[in-house]
Amino acid sequence: MPTAINAAVAQQTAAGSVPSTAAGTTEGAGGGTGGIYSAIISRNQPIISVKEKTYEELHKKCLEKNILYEDPDFPPNESSLFYSQKSPVKFEWKRPREICENPRFIIGGANRTDICQGELGNCWFLAAIACLTLNKKLLCRVIPHDQSFIQNYAGIFHFQFWRYGDWVDVVIDDCLPTYNNQLVFTKSSQRNEFWSALLEKAYAKLHGSYEALKGGNTTEAMEDFTGGVTEFYEIKDAPKDIYKIMKHAIDRGSLMASSIDDDLGFCYGSAPRTDIGELIARMVKNQENAQMTQPTVDYQGMEERPAWTIVPMQYETRMSCGLVKGHAYSVTAVEETVFKGEKIRLVRLRNPWGQVEWNGAWSDKSEVWDSVNEAEKIRLQHKVVEDGEFWISFQDFMRHFTKLEICNLTPDTLERDKFQTWTVSVNEGRWVRGCSAGGCRNYPDTFWTNPQYRLKLLEEDDDPEDEEVICSFLVALMQKNRRKERKLGANLYTIGFAIYEMHGTKHHLQKDFFLYNASKARSKTYINMREISERFRLPPSEYVIIPSTYDPHQEGEFILRVFSEKRSLSEEVENMIEADRPSPIIFVSDRANSNKELTADENAGKDGEKTQADKKKVSGCISLLVSFQRSSTKAHEESEEQKQFRNIFRQIAGDDMEINAEELRNVLNNVVKKHKDLRSEGFELESCRSMIALMDTDGSGKINFDEFRHLWDKIKSWQKIFKRYDTDHSGTINSYEMRNAVNDAGFRLNNQLYDIITMRYADKNMNIDFDSFICCFVRLDAMFRAFHAFDKDGDGIIKLNVLEWLQLTLYA
Repeated sequence: MPTAINAAVAQQTAAGSVPSTAAGTTEGAGGGTGGIYSAIISRNQPIISVKEKTYEELHKKCLEKNILYEDPDFPPNESSLFYSQKSPVKFEWKRPREICENPRFIIGGANRTDICQGELGNCWFLAAIACLTLNKKLLCRVIPHDQSFIQNYAGIFHFQFWRYGDWVDVVIDDCLPTYNNQLVFTKSSQRNEFWSALLEKAYAKLHGSYEALKGGNTTEAMEDFTGGVTEFYEIKDAPKDIYKIMKHAIDRGSLMASSIDDDLGFCYGSAPRTDIGELIARMVKNQENAQMTQPTVDYQGMEERPAWTIVPMQYETRMSCGLVKGHAYSVTAVEETVFKGEKIRLVRLRNPWGQVEWNGAWSDKSEVWDSVNEAEKIRLQHKVVEDGEFWISFQDFMRHFTKLEICNLTPDTLERDKFQTWTVSVNEGRWVRGCSAGGCRNYPDTFWTNPQYRLKLLEEDDDPEDEEVICSFLVALMQKNRRKERKLGANLYTIGFAIYEMHGTKHHLQKDFFLYNASKARSKTYINMREISERFRLPPSEYVIIPSTYDPHQEGEFILRVFSEKRSLSEEVENMIEADRPSPIIFVSDRANSNKELTADENAGKDGEKTQADKKKVSGCISLLVSFQRSSTKAHEESEEQKQFRNIFRQIAGDDMEINAEELRNVLNNVVKKHKDLRSEGFELESCRSMIALMDTDGSGKINFDEFRHLWDKIKSWQKIFKRYDTDHSGTINSYEMRNAVNDAGFRLNNQLYDIITMRYADKNMNIDFDSFICCFVRLDAMFRAFHAFDKDGDGIIKLNVLEWLQLTLYA
C-alpha cells in the first residue's frame, strides 16, 4: 500500500524524458462508457435540447438581417461575470467599436506580447495563451483567423477548445465588460487589439462565468488549447537531464510554464473565496485581498493521503529579484549562448502582467549583454523593454522556480511528424455514489467497485540500448466539469489511480483480488487537480487500471487516457449482460386447465364475493406459507402441507381462483411479519403489482395458485440472498453490496446497469430495503424473461413494434 507523501512532491512525475509530439491514429475506447445511460438520456433529448446553430449559420443570419449578434447563452450582464455575489460596482458592457476607434481583431499577428492581465486572478490562463502563440498551427485552430471588425463584421466571433476528447466551437458576441471605458479583464498591449479579450470571454463562457476562471493551473488551459497531456516536475526533484527535456519540449511545440510556490499552503482544488467586493476594490484601487483556504481533515493513520497544491494568484508576492511568488510564467524559449568562452544555458520567461521582470543576470538591462555580439542578441531577440518577457540563466531558473509544467501534444492536435507515433486510448466513465464511487485503497470494502479498465501492453519498446523487455506508457486521469460547476459548490476532487496485473478474466474484479494482490504501479499521490498523469515502464502483460477519488461516495465524471509508444489496448472491464435461463412459468393454456382443476368441486354460491369467514382463513394460509417455505419436497410431488395450502388458497382467492395485487400484498406482508429476523415494513402495493406483472401469463392482472407458488419460490431464494448481505440485521443492505447480490441471483450486469439500480432503488443513505430489493429482482427477472421470449434466434437483438414496446413498459 502507498505511503503518505508531502505536498511539496505532489506533482512530481517519474524521471525520464517527456513524450515526443504525439501523432498517429487514436484507438477506439473499446468498451468505454462514451454513451453513458444513452437509452435514458436519448429518451428526453427532444424535450431538453434543440440543435444549436453553427457560427457560419448565425453569422450569415446577422449579415442578412443587418444586425449585431447578441449571445442569449452568455448575456452581457452580471450573471456572466460573477456567481458568488453581486458586484458593488456597475460594469458597462461595450463592443470594441464603442471602446476605441478603428478596432482590430489581430494586429500584426497574435503573439505573446499582446496579452496583459486584467484584475481577474487568471494568470494561469494567460500564461497558457502566451505559450499558445508560439505554435502558429495550434493558434490558428484555437483562434480562427477569418474574423474581423472590418469585413463582414456582425458582432459575432468564435473560438475552439478541446473538451474531454472533442473539439468544441464556442460562439460569442463581442460585448466586453468595461469600467471607465477600460477593459476590466484581459487586454492587449495595443488598445485597439481585441483577440485576447475575446478569447478570454469564450473561455469564460465555456466555464459558465468570468469568476469561474479565478485560480487555476496553467496546464488546465494548455490542455484545453491542445488536447495534450501534461507532465509535472517538482524542480528540486527534477531529473538530471531536465534542461534537455525542456529543450526538446520547446523544439517539438509543447507548451510549457513554470511557477514559484509561495509557501503558504494554499489548496489548489477549491474555488478561491476572494470576496467579489474586494476584487472590484482591487480593480479600482489596484489592491489585492485574499483569504486562506486550508484542508481541515485529519488523515493521521491513513495509508493514503491527499496532497495539496496552491491556487496561483491567491497571494502574489513580488520578490526583490523581480520575480513573483504564487504566479504562473510562460516558458517561451530555451537556448544556449557563449559568454566569456563558456557555454551558458538560458531560459526565456514571460510574466502575463506584461510588466514586472527579473532584474538579475541576463535580465533586459543586465550588464552581461554588453559581452554578447549583436548577431547573437538578434538571434536571442534581446530587447530592453518592459513587456514582461526576460531571459534568466538556467542556473538561476533552477534556484528560484519550484514547479515546471509541460503539455505534450497528442495525435488529434497536429499532423504526423518525424519524431514518434503514439497510440492513444480514451475511455469515459463516472463515479456514482453508492455504486461505483468506491474511494481509494484505504476503503477495501468499496475500492473494488470503482470503474475498472483493462490495459493490454502488446509490444515492447524499440530501444536497442535498453536490455529490459519493457513497455512505456503514460496514464492521464482527468475529472470533468468541476470548474463549470463551481457556482453549485463543486470543487475539484482529490483523485488518483492504481494499476494491477491480471490474467485470464474479462469480468469486474472482486474485493478479494485487491485484498491479496499488490499494485504494480500507481499515481504517486492523490491530488486535487483536474488531471493527474504519470509515466510508467512495465513488462508486456495484461493489467487493470482503477481510477478513483480519495474518499468514497464522491460522484463525478472523468476521462481516462492511455498513451503508449507501441501498440496497446485499453477498454473498460465490463461483464457480459446475461441471466441464468429463467425456468418456464405456466402457459396460458395450462393456466386455464389449472383453474378448472381448482374450481371442479367448488361451490360458487356467493357470485365471486369473499365472505368474512374466508378472509379469516388468511392467517391459516400464512402459517402454512411459513412452513411451506421451510419444507423440502421432491419435484412434482405435493406434501400434505402443500395440499392444505392449495385448499386455503382457494378460500382466499374466491371463485375466480386468482389473487390480485392487494390480496398478494396482504398475504406477503403477513408472512414477513412472522419472520422476526427480517426487519421490514413489508411490501408496497406497487411492488406487488410488479410481482403480478412478472407472473401474469394471460394479462388478467391476477395470478393463480401455480403462478403464486412459482413466485413464492423466487421470493424465498431472493430472501436468502438478502439475509446473507444484511449482516447487521438492519433490514437493509448497502448499495455497494447490490453488485454481489445481483450476481448471486443469477444476473450478470454491466457498470451502467449497477449505477441505474443504485439511483433507482437506494435511499439517501445508499441503503436498499427488503421491499426495494425484491422489487428490483422482480423487474430484472421480468425484463430478462421478456427479452428471451422475443429473442427468437438468440442473437441478443429484438425488434418490437410500438404496441409491444408500450405493453412491456407499461405492464412491468
